[in-house]
Amino acid sequence: QVQLVESGGGLVQTGGSLRLSCAASGSDFSIYAMGWYRQAPGKQRELVAVTNSGGSTNYADSVKARFTISRDNAKNMVYLQMASLKPEDTAVYYCNMRRGFRDYWGQGTQVTVSS
Repeated sequence: QVQLVESGGGLVQTGGSLRLSCAASGSDFSIYAMGWYRQAPGKQRELVAVTNSGGSTNYADSVKARFTISRDNAKNMVYLQMASLKPEDTAVYYCNMRRGFRDYWGQGTQVTVSS
């Protein structure tokens, strides 16, 4: 059974940085697309960044040039390096693991950016 555990969230001032980590259990990690999503209060969950099994990446326009997604297949880890954080980045950030009909989510980690 796949489990995803996020860590690294917290409170940071505008302009600051945070690094989120997601540890995945189970096998065949490398064949899955890994993504980070976020959900702010009163808003729908939205894609932040995704990296596929080949290592290519895609970002939401709102985070391009500020956030970087990376993965370490040897450690079953995916990371989200966030820089130049803004108050509008405040949300619960979720790790996602997906391949075909297989779709797994972590419990989320809170990121709060103070102005």
